[in-house]
Amino acid sequence: MKALKMALAPIFALVLFSSCTSVRVLSDYDKEANFNTYKTYAFYKTGIDKAQISDLDKKRILKAIDAEMSSRGFVKSSTPDILVSIFTKEKERVDIYNNYWGGGFGWGWNPYYFGNGFNRSNVSTSTEGSLYIDLIDAKNKELVWQGRGIGTLNNTNNIEKKEQRIKEFVSQILEAYPPAIASN
Repeated sequence: MKALKMALAPIFALVLFSSCTSVRVLSDYDKEANFNTYKTYAFYKTGIDKAQISDLDKKRILKAIDAEMSSRGFVKSSTPDILVSIFTKEKERVDIYNNYWGGGFGWGWNPYYFGNGFNRSNVSTSTEGSLYIDLIDAKNKELVWQGRGIGTLNNTNNIEKKEQRIKEFVSQILEAYPPAIASN
């Protein structure tokens, strides 16, 4: 039993840490919109200016969106088909892990058993953030698609890691665009 616990501990840790780095994505869209007609884009400055994040992070997000849109064949234009806007939300997340090792009741006698084991609680906090990417029809100024990425934001001083995390968020959000109905 002890060998089984020791073998499963690294697997549990890997699952725990990999789940912290994943981005959960949700998207919604206007089913009346013809997504096949959208070929050009521009950033919607009014919406982006309202995003409550640092200007440096805004630049990183916009750069990641630019790269992702270009890789999908979209062209940046002064007369766009769609406008791209962003906004963010964040909340503090508290996780409590109770670890109970050893002890218990049952039949029989064990000379190595002493006491009732020990219980240790670990508390960790992290910032869980949401990045919204809105695509707005430029002609009638109506929202046609919204993608939301939810994940843990790693507060780090390493700029490369921060940029990589932002690229991951943007890429995974825009994977849901265009909606599957557009290809029918």
